[in-house]
Amino acid sequence: MEERLPEREVPHEPDGVEEAPAGAAAPAEKHGADEWHSEVLAGSSWFGDEQDAGGKKRSSKGRRAGDRGTGWGSGRGSGRSGRGAAGRGGPLPDGPDADSPAAAAPEADPESVARAICLRLLTMAPKTRAQLAEALRKRDVPDEAAGKVLDRFVELGLINDEAFAEAWVDSRHHGRGLAKRALAAELRHRGVDTDTVKDAVERLDSDQEAETARRLVDRKLSSTRSLDPQTRTRRLAGMLARKGYSSGLAYRVIREALEQEGIDLDDDFS
Repeated sequence: MEERLPEREVPHEPDGVEEAPAGAAAPAEKHGADEWHSEVLAGSSWFGDEQDAGGKKRSSKGRRAGDRGTGWGSGRGSGRSGRGAAGRGGPLPDGPDADSPAAAAPEADPESVARAICLRLLTMAPKTRAQLAEALRKRDVPDEAAGKVLDRFVELGLINDEAFAEAWVDSRHHGRGLAKRALAAELRHRGVDTDTVKDAVERLDSDQEAETARRLVDRKLSSTRSLDPQTRTRRLAGMLARKGYSSGLAYRVIREALEQEGIDLDDDFS
């Protein structure tokens, strides 16, 4: 007959205190859950000590287990409902409530708004005065405030259309092989005045422009060798035309390149 061992007596714990299994979140107590929740949201030293002692944050599995007992998960659920309200036309979840003091605060100074917009745009990339003025108009900044801020930025050297145009010409010509005509069109599109555009593009002399055209043709020439000379010429001329080169310069450069391959073009071909 098998002898049964007596059942081990489990020590009695005081009321309201239970020993949680290892790795599980502490059960929520009616009188303690609110205090624990408040400490977490307030970023208390207790929460920081718990993270340090564990060496890392609690896993998502453990966090979900704790959420059910503490109400933390219900807070995240309310955030989702807030996003849904925003999608239906309600206030953004991170914006002020309609009846809060923040919603009744006075509007920002237009000049301060204009300065912030200009600084942010200039941080991303150089801009002309016309580009910044257009950005301020789209954001409904009053013209008077916008003019004062733009004038001040010009005085400080933060806006310099001459330097912008020169840098643009150097970058786009050497990087993309654009000719004077294409460069001038791009600068005018960005609001640079005619005189500044002319001064910037004239920094490219005719010899430099022709040399860049030759490099462009040489780079493209090998991919057209299976075509007849007339088709090759049309394709190469179209490529140069899109980059702003005149038809006369384009035909001269293309003819020189084809002659080096032993191909003669008709003099009247264009």
